[in-house]
Amino acid sequence: MRVVIAEDNALLREGLVLLLTSAGHEVVAVASTGPEVLPALLEHRPDVAVLDVRMPPGFRDEGLRAALEARREVRGLPVLVLSQYVEETYAAELLGDDVAGVGYLLKDRVGRVDEFLDALERVAAGGMALDPEVVTELMSRRRDDPVDLLTPREREVLHLMAEGRDNTTIATALSVTERSVSKHIGNVFLKLGLPPQSDSGHRRVLAVLTYLNSPSTKS
Repeated sequence: MRVVIAEDNALLREGLVLLLTSAGHEVVAVASTGPEVLPALLEHRPDVAVLDVRMPPGFRDEGLRAALEARREVRGLPVLVLSQYVEETYAAELLGDDVAGVGYLLKDRVGRVDEFLDALERVAAGGMALDPEVVTELMSRRRDDPVDLLTPREREVLHLMAEGRDNTTIATALSVTERSVSKHIGNVFLKLGLPPQSDSGHRRVLAVLTYLNSPSTKS
């Protein structure tokens, strides 16, 4: 894969370069400040971008802003955003109304090399990868939502769906059969009022958005 890295911390930036090249990927550009990010993304149009949320000069949301702008300029550009801790507003804004090719991980996750590379490849392929802590934080703030109708097991299934896991992985994680997972997902669709005429993949996205892209997560 061709990757652009945007990270102001030199040690982490070089570590990411080494990690990705060692895994057989090509780092086509690196950026250390916010203003460098968007030009690099538009010039190289990578298979995936790895971006820090807060970058110079303001250390606010420069990396996130560049990611959002790049996804508007290059529709569907896969981006994996890294953050020091869960920032609910930023996570919800990144998810927006399209979670295809989007990832949001805490920086600690980079140290778990296999998990990080798996998330990166999933995002590059158009999937989704959310840090479990991000999912937990966003879901914990929801009130008076249709999710209140879900059983604990259905919530577990949707939690894993929100991390971008497929049915096989969910079944393994919960020690149940794939048939049971499919049944739980069907119940989730029903209780969240998702139209049966939509294809399954689209309804998965809608189900995740019902959890993560609500007014309560942006309060």
